Parts: sequence; structure tokens; C-alpha cells
Amino acid sequence: MGLRFIFMLTRNDKTVDDAEKHLKTALAAGVHHIGFKDVGLPFPRLKELNQAIKDGGATSYLEVVSLDKESEISSAKAAVEIGVDILLGGTNVDAVLPILKGTGIQYYPFPGNIVGHPSILEGSIEEIVASAKDLTSREGVDGLDLLAYRSPGNVEELMAAVSAATDKPVIMAGSIDTKTRIDDVKTSGAAGFTIGTAALDGIYPAEGEDLDAQLRSILKDVAEVNNHISSISTKNLDQSFSKFDETWSPRIAGQVNNMMVKLAKFEGDFVWHYHTVEDELFFVHKGTLMMKFRDRDEVVNEGEFIIVPHGVEHCPVAMSDVCEVLLLEPATTVNTGNAQDDRKVKDLGKI
Repeated sequence: MGLRFIFMLTRNDKTVDDAEKHLKTALAAGVHHIGFKDVGLPFPRLKELNQAIKDGGATSYLEVVSLDKESEISSAKAAVEIGVDILLGGTNVDAVLPILKGTGIQYYPFPGNIVGHPSILEGSIEEIVASAKDLTSREGVDGLDLLAYRSPGNVEELMAAVSAATDKPVIMAGSIDTKTRIDDVKTSGAAGFTIGTAALDGIYPAEGEDLDAQLRSILKDVAEVNNHISSISTKNLDQSFSKFDETWSPRIAGQVNNMMVKLAKFEGDFVWHYHTVEDELFFVHKGTLMMKFRDRDEVVNEGEFIIVPHGVEHCPVAMSDVCEVLLLEPATTVNTGNAQDDRKVKDLGKI
């Protein structure tokens, strides 16, 4: 699983008044993890906001910024009633765990000493790591919400130390506003990070300051950091087939998991054969193909395809001078199957 981006509908540790409008933008952009704070909006609106997040197919997060025990207990009870998926933050773990028990809500409290509003993380790296180990040793604590960029110390060292201190996921929160910082979060071994104010205020480097441009820039950078950007461009079949003349000698044009996309030119008759374990798909791009079976012949015209299951003996025949065929078959497939033939090709060229 790649680094998780959580968009927070918050500014300066408060849920923004126009959260519903921003939520629509986020869902349209394809954001899959969306959160809000326990302050800033009345409870009924927070409940409706959470339902809208879930109706949009996203995972919902509530982050607690309450500093006193009673307020945090109230926020935890609200999280249960609202029905969020994940509760982030908070420091009164012993008081919150009994409230969440049996609800299915995942719990990621703050490690370290949290003060002020907006929240600041105090303490040395050693102290914060000790807190992280203590918290994650408890049943019911599913991960950590680390205010790494709200710490005055060495942030990169802090993130790496806390991530290494536990097998449970760590979410980095607070003041992440560049791809460089996202890279640092990924390098630390964290599971994810939150961005709120930076996107809402148009601070994140993007083609525009509007929220849609901000979110799309963040999502692109996260995809690049996760190595989830495709390097594959379109291929034109006419151009690809024009690059070779040999017949009965497939070329590799692409790969989908363990399935090869191959291009081949057929001329005349091939050899009767079968494949022990591999199924094959023959799609005719140009010309006409006859697929001979022991019980019948099937004519495959341009724009048509035929699937030959493994174990079925067959013999492809080009009915036109040259037939251009796209094949989809496992990487282990040898063109002559079980037959011995001079046209057997072991090392395939690429297009």
C-alpha cells in the first residue's frame, strides 16, 4: 500500500464553515481519505459531513484537538455517534479506549506532549519515541497521529525514529505543504499524512490556487512518490506492425501482469500444436485468419478475436497473403507449443 493522503477540511485546527463545498471538490478530484476536526462546526453538521464523506466512497477521519480530558471524552463519544472510520489525535488514551471498544473505529492518538491551539508537539525525540512505544503497545490503539512538522526539533529524524519504533501505521500531521515534505514523509516509513490549510489557502505548489488545482497537484505528487505513475504511452497498431516483416515470429508489445501482448504476422499454414497450461487470444488486426481445430475450422475476420483454451490442438492459417494478429497470452507461452518446428521462437523481440 502506498503513502496515504488525507485531506482535512480544516484551517488552523478548526473545521471550516464551508466544508461541504470543499468536500464536493475533493470527491470530484478522487480524494479517498477525508477528515475534519472536532471543533469549528456544530455537531449536526459534523454528522452530516461524515455521512457525505462516506456516501462519496471515501474513508472518514475525525481529529481531536481538545486539550482537556472531559472535552476529549466528549469528542470520542461524538466520534462514535457520528460514525467516523478513524479517530485521530487526542492524548487521554486511557479515557478514550473504553469508549471506542467494540465500535470498529480505528484509533490513532498523538504521541508526545501536545500544547496550545493550533497544537504544538513538545519534547525530545527520545521522549516522543518512548510515548509512541507506550501508546502502540496498548490494545485498541491502531496507529499514531504524529505532529511532526509542529515540532521544533529535527523533523526528519523524529519521523524516522517514531516510524521505526512501532509496526503500527504512523500518520504525519501539520504543516506539510510541498512535495519535498511528502518525500520526507515517505522516506521516514510513515503510512500517510494530512494536508488542510495549505490546500485550502492555495499554498501548495500547483498550477492554480483554487482547491481543485491544489488537490490535483498533491495527488499527482503522491502518485509519483508512491511510484504509481504509468510510464506506458499509447501504441499504434499500424505503426507497430510496420516495424517488422518476419512471419510466425511474435514481438512483445506490452505486458499486463504475467500476460504478454504480442504482435505477429502470419503467412500460410503454421504447425498443429497445443499448449499444456496457457490459454491464447488471437485478435485479427488486418487480413483473415482461419483457426483449424480437429472438429471444425473457424474464420476470424478483421476486428474479431478467438480464444484457444489450453490443451486444445489447433493450427493457425493465414487466409490472406499476410495476416496481422495481436496475441494475448501468458509470458511462458512458446509459439509452437508442444510441437517441434523450425519456426519455434524462444527469445522474442520487442516493439
